[in-house]
Amino acid sequence: MYVNGFVIPVPADKKDAYTKVAEDWWPIARDHGALSQVECWEEDVPDGKQTDFRRAVGLLPGEKVVFSWVTWPDKATADVAHDKMMADPRMEAFTPPMPFDGARMIFGGFSPMVVRQA
Repeated sequence: MYVNGFVIPVPADKKDAYTKVAEDWWPIARDHGALSQVECWEEDVPDGKQTDFRRAVGLLPGEKVVFSWVTWPDKATADVAHDKMMADPRMEAFTPPMPFDGARMIFGGFSPMVVRQA
């Protein structure tokens, strides 16, 4: 398994618009090999002493933090899917303005070390 993780600042009044983008994006990711997608809206995100989610994305007043991840079978699938998704004609539906500031989004790819499920 391979995980793409994201922390995204989203204006609170754009929650529904962000949710729609996330829902509309899933079929494209799934068709290119994604196994799952999870989008989480800030509910209990405390301020840290050194750093925190808010500082990581430069959260502005009226914004909330979205914590998101997508799982893939492996890094190779995720890498190939990225280029294929960008070329997928369905991506044309995601024209600016997006309901978030992508310049302040942080993201990365991760190899799981421990995975447990009930």
